[in-house]
Amino acid sequence: MEKKNIIVLGALEFSSIVIGFQALDRMVKVAPIQIIEARTISSGKYLVIFSGDVASVEYAYNTGCDTAGDNIVDKLFLPQVHPDVIPAIGNTIHIGEWNTIGIIETLSIVSGIESADRAAKEGGVKIIEIRLADGYGGKSYVKMMGSLDAVQSAIKAGTSKAKEKNLLGMDTIIPQPHKEIRPFFM
Repeated sequence: MEKKNIIVLGALEFSSIVIGFQALDRMVKVAPIQIIEARTISSGKYLVIFSGDVASVEYAYNTGCDTAGDNIVDKLFLPQVHPDVIPAIGNTIHIGEWNTIGIIETLSIVSGIESADRAAKEGGVKIIEIRLADGYGGKSYVKMMGSLDAVQSAIKAGTSKAKEKNLLGMDTIIPQPHKEIRPFFM
């Protein structure tokens, strides 16, 4: 019987660009991970988002954390990431339905990804987009759509961890959005 690889997501947000590059180098040297995103971001920070099997991501994640020490703004080790999350990172997913909109704004990129995963796992919503810090002062935001009840539940689930970490900016729910905002939302 062939083992199926579980996709795991790791994300580290560093307060130092230099430490970010150093950690990235060490992480890829110790484990076979796929780099999804690695770059400088607003406010002089560095971001690394990566995926792979459980052991590889966990080993790279721990190496990145050890390398960074106190230079980590936020971090995420996410086994069994929801399938909507990775395609929505930095992209807009176009859908045919036009229903209730939910938006979560976080004060870190990692918290935005975590919020999207929790919202998607709550069920009944489609993650439309996860925007990461460029031009947002280090913030991130997640856009989702679904029925009013589903979006309300997803927003509650998606904001819970960001609130605990004191990294929630704002959130909103827009029931029955006007068709004129669709080009600006999508």
